[in-house]
Amino acid sequence: MKTLKHSSAGIVGWGVYIPKYRIRVEDIAKTWGFSLETVKGLGMHEKAVEGPDEDTITIGFTAAKYALARAGIDPSEVDAVYVGTESKPYAVKPSATVIAEALGINPKHQVADLEFACRAGTEAIRIGISLVESKQARYALAIGADTAQSSPGDVLEFTASSGGAAYVIGSRDRAVAYFEGSITYSTDTPDFWRREGAPYPRHGEAFTGDPAYFHHIVTAAKLLMEELGFKPSDFDYAVFHQPNGKYPLKVASMLGIPKDKVLPGLVTPWIGNTYNGSMLIGLARVLEIAKPGQRILAVSFGSGAGSDAFSIVVTDRIEEAVGRAPTVDEMLKRKVYIDYGLYLKYRRMVRAYRL
Repeated sequence: MKTLKHSSAGIVGWGVYIPKYRIRVEDIAKTWGFSLETVKGLGMHEKAVEGPDEDTITIGFTAAKYALARAGIDPSEVDAVYVGTESKPYAVKPSATVIAEALGINPKHQVADLEFACRAGTEAIRIGISLVESKQARYALAIGADTAQSSPGDVLEFTASSGGAAYVIGSRDRAVAYFEGSITYSTDTPDFWRREGAPYPRHGEAFTGDPAYFHHIVTAAKLLMEELGFKPSDFDYAVFHQPNGKYPLKVASMLGIPKDKVLPGLVTPWIGNTYNGSMLIGLARVLEIAKPGQRILAVSFGSGAGSDAFSIVVTDRIEEAVGRAPTVDEMLKRKVYIDYGLYLKYRRMVRAYRL
């Protein structure tokens, strides 16, 4: 598939929601007997945990509400709603319809839940771009949200967390940042999976790195740059999927991108891997500090496996939009630490039984 060159679509608004509850990863390590060196190797400090009354729908709704506020549009103007997640509350019932109804979006709209591991959120953005550029939609709402699952005692438990982001895709003349081009690269790489009826996913340990994460992100980024005629130095910021705090920095090094261009969007050490919200929350943090004219490389990754790569240019509308909703940094500072017992309770990993 060739790189799609975009000329008329952009990000009109964005929003993020991160639950306030946090657990320090060293507490998880102590519970299961992991060495602190293991934690340091992941580049993790703590992770966000959904509250007892939170799930993917509530997270997606709140992020979308903030995105609409930044966009400055009425919900009735939204013609499409897509939710990318791998932890939807209902096995058979869409999350997107619940969110759209709660937001007051006109029922006459396109709507669907999407699934492609951690890449489904950016697939929602790609669909939104296509709908706007083909004039099938005035605005499309793309949401990536998860309450990521992990088996207790598995190394994945250090990173799997909760959070989400939403993006309103609209015409370029109203955009805070516009899309120059995008590309998707995917293969059948079984690095991470969850069978029907299994409560938690399984993963291929180190196999999730070299043949999966690094190969797909590097390939997608290089294809995008080659076909658009860009070099790594043409980008002011780079945001990659964040399964932990180390992988994004390593993939940046492989692409020849200095780490100071990656660090502004690196939120994983403080909130963990929010799966479909991971790269999208990082992109939001970059948008909140970026200046007009700056270019952003954003590349997602979803196990199974595939990557979406985007070249995004910030416009002079960015500065007036930032203050219309809570920023990522404000949400990072809003935290309440819990112990491992409450963590299990809030994540519904333990249940009360009465005789």
